[in-house]
Amino acid sequence: MFLDSFRVESPRVRYGASEIESEYRYDTTEVVPPGDGGAGWVVRPKSVTYNFKTSTSVPKLGVMLVGWGGNNGTTLTAGVIANREGISWETKEKVHKANYFGSLTQASTIRVGSHNGEEVHAPFKSLVPMVMILSLNFLCTRYLTIINMSKSMHVVDPNAIVFGGWDISNLSMADAMARAKVLDINLQKKLRPYMQSMMPLPGIFNPDFVAANQGARANNLIQGTKKEQVEQIKKDIREFKEKTKVDKVVVLWTANTERYSNVVAGLNDTMDNLMASLEKNEAEISPSTLYAIACVSEGVPFVNGSPQNTFVTGLIEFAINKNSVIGGDDFKSGQTKMKSVLVDFLVGAGIKPTSIASYNHLGNNDGMNLSAPQVFRSKEISKSSVVDDMVASNPILYSPGEHPDHVIVIKYIPYVGDSKRAMDEYTSEIFMGGKNTIVLHNTCEDSLLAAPIILDLVLLAELSTRIQLKAEGQDKFHSFHPVATMLSYLSKAPLVSFFILFALVTIVPPGTPVVNALAKQRAMLENILRACVGLAPENNMMLEHK
Repeated sequence: MFLDSFRVESPRVRYGASEIESEYRYDTTEVVPPGDGGAGWVVRPKSVTYNFKTSTSVPKLGVMLVGWGGNNGTTLTAGVIANREGISWETKEKVHKANYFGSLTQASTIRVGSHNGEEVHAPFKSLVPMVMILSLNFLCTRYLTIINMSKSMHVVDPNAIVFGGWDISNLSMADAMARAKVLDINLQKKLRPYMQSMMPLPGIFNPDFVAANQGARANNLIQGTKKEQVEQIKKDIREFKEKTKVDKVVVLWTANTERYSNVVAGLNDTMDNLMASLEKNEAEISPSTLYAIACVSEGVPFVNGSPQNTFVTGLIEFAINKNSVIGGDDFKSGQTKMKSVLVDFLVGAGIKPTSIASYNHLGNNDGMNLSAPQVFRSKEISKSSVVDDMVASNPILYSPGEHPDHVIVIKYIPYVGDSKRAMDEYTSEIFMGGKNTIVLHNTCEDSLLAAPIILDLVLLAELSTRIQLKAEGQDKFHSFHPVATMLSYLSKAPLVSFFILFALVTIVPPGTPVVNALAKQRAMLENILRACVGLAPENNMMLEHK
């Protein structure tokens, strides 16, 4: 059975005119080490009551993409227009209709209970309100603005988002879409009239942080010192918000992968040092970190969709100081998503992965940029860390310090374009010295997988700013920690609070675990949103049928 929407009736939840309030009992366990008496480890059930408050005043949302004219940015923009306009197009297989397949918030469901022995599901987006439909009556050439839409609704409607952003290339979104060669040509022809007047703002470009081959498209640049560039980005955000009349803005980096920045004491290790380095125009501050500084200064959520270390420790301290949301890193879309499922299954089944060889080739601009060794290293780090928590969870299989041999290769082959090919070989030890080998071939349509993930990231980042909570014994409600671990399901290398051990200020205790296993990440996100409406976590026990 499927419900389009539902309302929770419970003494622990109240639907008000502007917010949903819920009371939630968080059941967990506390592990206590042996005491002086020699007793062994003790596991104690623990319950803590939390109160959640979620604003239902759903904002008019603006999204600014860094790298708007790239494959991901143009594909997402085109997809939103196609859905908004109800566009269909014909290929040799069939007539296609616009959809949001691949989006967690738009195309997945949750189990809400059972009725007469039948499981009942509802859209993921029905849990809490995420974004409203805009009612604007103008079209700005630099921004995608939705016009003549209906009144506010408590559902996710990505068709409502106002898009804008920056790009180092001055091509219109229509020409950039054609350059990307992602969408079918018949669809591109139908979209061109909507996108030909959409122009990106000039972007920040530093050739030291990307491959040399990226300079050929860099003709739309913000000049000046690094501080002047930050001030320009801040100005762009304010002007975008003013011209489009949006209530909130989320900024997301979908531009080139950068090389790793050197984290150096006195340069970027603390907030004060980072700000002083900005004043001194230090060369080692990357463009992505400059965008992040601007967003944190403006109180605008910033999500990093690439693998580089944008969030140096000084930047994380700055975000915590300003209580401004940051999230990332790197979209988890194709090969890595499969890996985070398969290795979790193997280790959970008591099978020991001993060798993982991952090979990729692709021909889009991302692949061309990754051909530079120093840039590839950022991606290699991001992809390699995805199995760490799963390996650490099972010391029956792995001795201390033991880890599977894990190799990642990415090659640039222009002919395949955006159709990335991923080939993986997993070798595992099984019962009584046996070996098991699994080989996968995965054709990952790179931007078509990434675009709905970008959509989910911006919707969930905005939603996280409207949720407050307090534990029993706390006097005041507070927001989630600025480091948005809620976004980890969508990220290859989830940013968590332990990265701020070197910062001077912390709100959550250091040591927050890094979780890469996909099922755990999705359960965490779903259960947090269930808590916002007073629903218990989905535990799949189904005792009523036992």
